[in-house]
Amino acid sequence: MSGQPVSAVAERYASSLFELAREADSVDAVAGDLNRFQAMIDESVDLQRLVTSPAFTSEQQAAAIAALCDKAEIGGLVGNFLKLVTANRRLFAVPGMIAAFRMIAARHRGELAADVTSAHALTPAQETELKEALKSATGKTVTMFVTVDPSLLGGLIVKIGSRQIDTSLRTKLSTLKLALKEVG
Repeated sequence: MSGQPVSAVAERYASSLFELAREADSVDAVAGDLNRFQAMIDESVDLQRLVTSPAFTSEQQAAAIAALCDKAEIGGLVGNFLKLVTANRRLFAVPGMIAAFRMIAARHRGELAADVTSAHALTPAQETELKEALKSATGKTVTMFVTVDPSLLGGLIVKIGSRQIDTSLRTKLSTLKLALKEVG
């Protein structure tokens, strides 16, 4: 679920959260809590359903988010933020808000944020090599957020801002299939 497109709504919520975090001198702590919540979404089909499905009532979502925040010990700004987003029926946009917060925080540090989706978990050496390649290509330090998606079959998808580099085997096979259909 990471790598979500960032909507104007997500950008506004993330900007507001970032300003509050900056005023409280807790940008890193907020980023850590957001990353933990995103990891919870990525790892749980049930949580993905809760976040994206309009079938749940506002009360059901609010109770579930409150319970998750308590269990994961996500309080303070992020706990209140998630509860506010849920009350405003914008829970579906949380992955985009988290992506937007990451981009804003990286920009604030003078870095670029890259969402990397890989078919397999990257080794520390591969992460370092990719980070160096991205730094060399962009001229800036890059903060990477890596998720694993086995449906890619092989390769990577790297998103930095509006740029996307897709070397996944799934995309290459789809392109080949399309080319073969046009020939036949």
